[in-house]
Amino acid sequence: QVRLVESGGGLVQPGGSLKLSCAASRSTFNIDSMAWYRHGPGKERELVARVSSRGDTEYAGSVKGRFTISRDNAKNTVDLQMNSLKAEDTAVYYCNAKGPPWDGRFLFDSWGQGTQVTVSS
Repeated sequence: QVRLVESGGGLVQPGGSLKLSCAASRSTFNIDSMAWYRHGPGKERELVARVSSRGDTEYAGSVKGRFTISRDNAKNTVDLQMNSLKAEDTAVYYCNAKGPPWDGRFLFDSWGQGTQVTVSS
């Protein structure tokens, strides 16, 4: 497993911005993909954004154009820049790291403890 530590959560006004950061305990070269998930009140956990070791990215339709995920292998970090935040973005955000796929599964699947993002005026 990989230890993941998130930072950057907090309270922000609608239309504002926040940057979430996730630091991994091992080099990101050993991680196949890194992602941000979120779990809002009364909602299912959902994938927000993901970036592969090759730099491929994908986003949830609800955040596309507003959020940007980036990966820095030299610093072993993955960031999520969130702009034009809305009240519906309020959730606990979790960092995730997956190892290479193997026989239908991943060699590891690690999660951070989560960081609260609250969008309110």
